Amino acid sequence: MALAAVRRATDDDVAEIVRIQADTWRLAYAGFVPEAALAELTSEAATQAWRDAVAAGEPFHVFVAEEGSHVVGFCAAAHYAGQKDLSIAEISTLLVEPRWGRRGHGGRLLATAAAALREAGSAEGRAWVPEGDTASRRFYPRAGWKPDGAVRTLDTGDGTLREIRHTGTLDLRLEAQ
Repeated sequence: MALAAVRRATDDDVAEIVRIQADTWRLAYAGFVPEAALAELTSEAATQAWRDAVAAGEPFHVFVAEEGSHVVGFCAAAHYAGQKDLSIAEISTLLVEPRWGRRGHGGRLLATAAAALREAGSAEGRAWVPEGDTASRRFYPRAGWKPDGAVRTLDTGDGTLREIRHTGTLDLRLEAQ
């Protein structure tokens, strides 16, 4: 088995982040995100948005998971929009390519993001998960994050996407195996 690690993303990772997001969403969200929205994931605007996110620095964080020489997933996190204090943070995206799933990459990404957010003063995290994303809706509770009753509906341009908010502590630790 190859060595697995998580590190801060660099500009050199942007193409892989864009590819992973597009490929994973096409596979996992094809039934409830319109094709036009999926096509936008590989646009120049989307690529530039990821370049900007990677370069933004504090209080924004983008991490990539690696297995051997392969980037296999990524996570974007920041302090929760709209909060006056920094006690609440948001995991805006956490994706691992399905073929690399079930190897601990998601947990490593979440724990690394949580540590960075904790260091900046946050204690609690939130993540919005599409209702139809059963893999993510199983992942977050295993990390101790539970649905808190909040739901939002996003306009996809060709319908709506319902998301469930999961909330949990940022006091996450990886257990040695």
